[in-house]
Amino acid sequence: MLFSKEYVGYLAREVAKKLIASGLIETKAVPALNEKVHAALFEELALEDRINDEVRVILEAYSDEMQKSGANYQEMFRKVKTELTKKYKAVL
Repeated sequence: MLFSKEYVGYLAREVAKKLIASGLIETKAVPALNEKVHAALFEELALEDRINDEVRVILEAYSDEMQKSGANYQEMFRKVKTELTKKYKAVL
């Protein structure tokens, strides 16, 4: 994950404050809102980690073929990650 858990918590609190301040959300349970926003942000940010793990598994399965053909691992990683990002409709 690109951000630390503490920073994700900070972002969640700031997003919740702005949603309340803008009038988009009305709540008296601010801590509960912070928790829900934190969970949503954390899940979304963890998606990239899961995609990266899946890319590694895919490339591991094709490692012999990649070595024989002289394929560049970083380039293949980017291509497979792009395809999986489209498949999962993720925004990274």
